[in-house]
Amino acid sequence: MSEIEIGRNKRGRRSYSFDDVAVVPSRRTRDPEDVSTAWQVDAYHFDIPIFAAPMDSLMSPETAIELGKLGGLGVLDLEGLWTRYEDPTSQFDRIATASDGEVVDVMRKIYSEPVKPELIRDRIQQLRDAGVTAAGSLSPQRTQEHWKSVVDAGVDLFFIRGTTVSAEHVSSGREPLNLKRFIYELDVPVIVGGCATYTAALHLMRTGAAGVLVGFGGGASQTTQETLGIQVPLASAVADVAAARRDYMDESGGRYVHVIADGGLGRSGDLVKAIACGADGLMVGAALARAEEAPGRGHHWGSEAHHPTLTRGHRVPVGTVAPLEQILFGPSIAADGTTNLVGALRHAMATTGYLDLKEFQRVEVVTTV
Repeated sequence: MSEIEIGRNKRGRRSYSFDDVAVVPSRRTRDPEDVSTAWQVDAYHFDIPIFAAPMDSLMSPETAIELGKLGGLGVLDLEGLWTRYEDPTSQFDRIATASDGEVVDVMRKIYSEPVKPELIRDRIQQLRDAGVTAAGSLSPQRTQEHWKSVVDAGVDLFFIRGTTVSAEHVSSGREPLNLKRFIYELDVPVIVGGCATYTAALHLMRTGAAGVLVGFGGGASQTTQETLGIQVPLASAVADVAAARRDYMDESGGRYVHVIADGGLGRSGDLVKAIACGADGLMVGAALARAEEAPGRGHHWGSEAHHPTLTRGHRVPVGTVAPLEQILFGPSIAADGTTNLVGALRHAMATTGYLDLKEFQRVEVVTTV
């Protein structure tokens, strides 16, 4: 991999965002109706490769159920408002109406309410009763505290999601979560992340994870680059982690770990390029926060926005553009990639001649810079 000189004492590898790459048509085209966007994680089948990010602004139990019935997966934030309050409607109203100057303080006060294990149980049961795949997420810091409530409630897919998650967290103040031992002892598939490098992803795959989330610092509501100086352009990150998946398959004798792009997937073209760079699935945030059913009232935020000591995100206005089903399947209402996300993916696959997602990972990609 070529490097460039930043200065006499530092060299850096050139990396690419999705804005820097494009998909190239091939010699064959297909009918979009013949294209399949289905995929499978462990025993769970999905018609579309879209996971909704575990963020309060877009995922409630009701929207997770709706997305599940539409063929995707809604991942519920098990440290969010739905597990802190029996009915968080008034809390969403307070966040939506707070001024820019007061919203951080308002959110910190709202999220200071403790997470209640009985609400974790009830929310997961609500998903199970609806007949959809029940998925929930905890941060690495809270996993040891709440994992038993999550597993006992019958979660189908368990996400451990943070700004960055490593297989080797070192702490002198407390015993860290041992991911390898933890995942081995669970009876449910675990998906962990984010990560953004080949080495970090390879180590996470060795823990026994069913999938890894790729990306940090690039989401619409995050300011990780501004506050921490950390960001990896996602096209390069996904391609690097896909290489780790390939090498881990050889190392493990054929065990396949799913690569899920997470963050910076605001428009349909980003979803197309993520699959083209090697992603199996897509964790989408802001694009689904624009749905009429989203609880955020036209706003989008993540857990970084209400961190008690170091905020690394903010509430951003994304507007309300269409019902969730129309955002996913159209018809589109503007030529800006915000609606008919799945239709755009199907058309891109058909235009380049590929029948399914795994084939489409082989499509030619060029840089545009």
